[in-house]
Amino acid sequence: MGGINPAGRTSGHQAFRRTVLDALPADQQRQTLASLAALMRLAEHYDNGGHDSAGQAIAPAAQTLRDHVLNHTLIRRNEDPRFLAPGLPANRRAEMTLTEPMRFTLRRRQLPEQLPEGWQVEDLDAKEVAVTVPAGNFSALLPDALEPKVRAAAQLPSGFDPASLYRSVHHPRGLSMAIFAASDCLGASGLAWESIRQRLDPDHIAVYAGNSIGQLDEQGWGGLLKSLVSGQRATSKQMPLGYGQMPADFLNAYVLGSVGSTGAALGACASFLYNLRLGIDDIRAGRCRVVMVGTADAPITPEIIEGFRAMGALADDASLKALDSLELLTNADYQRACRPFARNCGFTMAEASQFVLLMDDALALELGADILGAVPDVFVNADGFKRSISAPGIGNYITLGKAAALVKDMLGEKALKERTFLHAHGTSTPKNRTTESHVFDEIARANGIENWPVVAIKAFIGHSQGSAAGDQLVSALGSFAHGLLPGIPTLDAVADDVFAKRLRFSTTPVAFDADAAFINAKGFGGNNATGVVLSPQVTERLLIKRHGSAAINAWKTRREAVRANAEAYLESADRGHYAPRYQFGEAVLEGPELEIHADRIHIPGYEHAVSLTADNPFGQLDEQETPK
Repeated sequence: MGGINPAGRTSGHQAFRRTVLDALPADQQRQTLASLAALMRLAEHYDNGGHDSAGQAIAPAAQTLRDHVLNHTLIRRNEDPRFLAPGLPANRRAEMTLTEPMRFTLRRRQLPEQLPEGWQVEDLDAKEVAVTVPAGNFSALLPDALEPKVRAAAQLPSGFDPASLYRSVHHPRGLSMAIFAASDCLGASGLAWESIRQRLDPDHIAVYAGNSIGQLDEQGWGGLLKSLVSGQRATSKQMPLGYGQMPADFLNAYVLGSVGSTGAALGACASFLYNLRLGIDDIRAGRCRVVMVGTADAPITPEIIEGFRAMGALADDASLKALDSLELLTNADYQRACRPFARNCGFTMAEASQFVLLMDDALALELGADILGAVPDVFVNADGFKRSISAPGIGNYITLGKAAALVKDMLGEKALKERTFLHAHGTSTPKNRTTESHVFDEIARANGIENWPVVAIKAFIGHSQGSAAGDQLVSALGSFAHGLLPGIPTLDAVADDVFAKRLRFSTTPVAFDADAAFINAKGFGGNNATGVVLSPQVTERLLIKRHGSAAINAWKTRREAVRANAEAYLESADRGHYAPRYQFGEAVLEGPELEIHADRIHIPGYEHAVSLTADNPFGQLDEQETPK
């Protein structure tokens, strides 16, 4: 696994440890803070210590460093300069009446192609003209600065810029995050990607990655769609780089060099689980042996935030003040903006990119891969008829019900009741706290579960849209590794309309020995999905049943070298040294280089050829049966 979100880096469970920081041993707390400081460019680490950006010696345990890391990670007051004074840049349309003619000069290339009626233009020189506008009615756009109505956001840790780590040229933020996240995943795997490629038919590798709403910042469709009315020129990159499947395209073209299956399934907040399901289906069907799955969402822009605010979905400043009867909001108030299953007023926009590397079990054992867990299935169901397209419906009862039934069948009734937990979608909207808790409570009742633990990490990292379930999945893997479930620190009290009879909520981290977790997503439009993730201990027991103890012992021997490689990567990353894998223009193939036969195509750089043998389940016609 690899990635980045407001809590930090995914690899090595850095982001997870940030969400359970106070429950960790002192040495792990210090290490977590030091590695986050390196990520945020607050301290550069050397063997003999470190120093801050001003060159002063600094100790990772220093209180000032700790305070800065804590205050500039997770949810906080939006630090984007556009959301600070003097306000959001905007234009206000004005209909004016000129009481007398107005004269001004401007550059010739700034003249409108179609001059407004009555304008008189006089050449001053080769570059400048003088314009006279007659008295009368006159339309104009006046520059303005609007006070942001929503100031809470869950941004990546302050000081971390993925685009600065590689040769990015006008890349939308989401795609830069995807490059970093996928590279982090490969580095943390401890496996050399080239060696994996050489073992496989190139067609047995797949990439499924995207996001929920495309790239809508200035470098993507956001800049493209407002270019005409803002007086800016559209660039040649904005159109292609805005597509929602572009994270997968970037991985194929610049990170993995994959020629296998690719694509993205867009399903609002369930997008990560939709893509995870595609990978699982390919592996179970034998079409692929390795699949990179992920998402990258960067939706913290004025326009997207205003769109969700207009829906009443976000925790805006006015609602937060009303919720707590406040006149002013402090930094501490913004940090408490997201309150799943408590009295709340809306979700907090976030950005994140998460990637996981899936393999079939035989290949994982052969490579000595360090297995973090297993995902047996993801279930997806729609809501049926609805009053409002954005309102929740009935599909989530089906997805969670199926997921619970699968765990019961695989691990037994006792494991389902006592050793599983729920990773809630937990958006912090009044509607979600009621509807999702009812789904949980009803499925618990149906399965005889009396005390089902609920985790809701959006309290820490906000709602990263299509990447939200990826945030949940990697957090669940952190819980397996550390034996801790993150609490919900903003849960002052469970709201009266939450169905909590059979559910267990906690404000602080809880020690828990889990066999499995349920990753739940309830997306706008009826995009419901629930994924099952099994702990590495349970996965190993299942592997022993399938492959035998001798095979597992041999795998553990091979795993030692892989773990050593992964540790070397993590040690370097914890010191703030990253080298994202970005291979622009390398080993480009266009067709003439291929060796093409009727049954195979050999690609330079790949040891194995692509098999063209067709899987034909439809039967065959004898030649005499074919019409002339």
